[in-house]
Amino acid sequence: MFGNKEGGGFFDRLKKGLSKTRESLTRNFDQIIFGEKKIDQNLFDELEETFISADFGPAFTYDLIEEMKKRVKRDQLDKPEVLKGILKENIKDILASAENNTPAKDSGDRKLYTIMVVGVNGTGKTTTIGKLANNFKARGIPVAMAAADTFRAAAIEQLEVWSKRVGSPLFKQQMGSDPSAVVFDAVKAAPAQGAKVLIIDTAGRLHTKVNLMEELKKMKRIMGRELPGAPDEILLVLDATTGQNALSQAKMFKDEIGVTGIVLTKLDGTAKGGILIRIAKELQIPIQYIGIGEKIDDLRSFNREEFVNALFE
Repeated sequence: MFGNKEGGGFFDRLKKGLSKTRESLTRNFDQIIFGEKKIDQNLFDELEETFISADFGPAFTYDLIEEMKKRVKRDQLDKPEVLKGILKENIKDILASAENNTPAKDSGDRKLYTIMVVGVNGTGKTTTIGKLANNFKARGIPVAMAAADTFRAAAIEQLEVWSKRVGSPLFKQQMGSDPSAVVFDAVKAAPAQGAKVLIIDTAGRLHTKVNLMEELKKMKRIMGRELPGAPDEILLVLDATTGQNALSQAKMFKDEIGVTGIVLTKLDGTAKGGILIRIAKELQIPIQYIGIGEKIDDLRSFNREEFVNALFE
């Protein structure tokens, strides 16, 4: 429904953001392959350890090593450094299935496109919503936000700041209010405010995980009842610095409420950027956006060519 046209100096910032991942991966990789004169099992064992430590995960690592071994057997490799090209090719292939910068589904003739944003507290969820709203506004698409994380006063206040910064309406109620009531009001009122897109913040922690998921399901039902087909997207915000924990969160939210896309934040300053590849390999959830800094324009649509080039250059 809405295209994404972004450019500028983002690639340079992405390279900088992936610097620790690049150092931990390519430095060890280069030391291994350029320190060896032949391709043997010892080299593969060292590479396996490097890939696992980069958060590539066992499934991707196994497939990658097996592909390398097959090419050696077919006499397609005579120099260890050629393995680097195979690594890049395989990463691009895995990310091809995850690169999806179009909305999950067409909202048809409906006047309001709805995005439900989920994720545990501390992932940068509320900030991501503000940046996402700014992205829409910058492209001339009227957007509104709904503060349905009514369990944290800070979340409501933070969205109020973003609302003023972006210049978009915010629908809210008092802390402790029923989140579904906020959603109900927002879905009804947003079109009257001129909004074409409604982005809904949600709680990241309640008393138990069961309560959290049931609350999210209730909000999803309310949206679908008042606006058939809604939500159009359910975006899961993950913190790249948490590595394996991010994968566990993705599995949980996918199984419980469904996820149409992932926003991976805090790629700057982490050596765990490889978790993006693992999520793509094991869960096949589209990577919609990546965040590489605190600036308002540091949230961009995911592009696999850009990501892989930034990882290896």
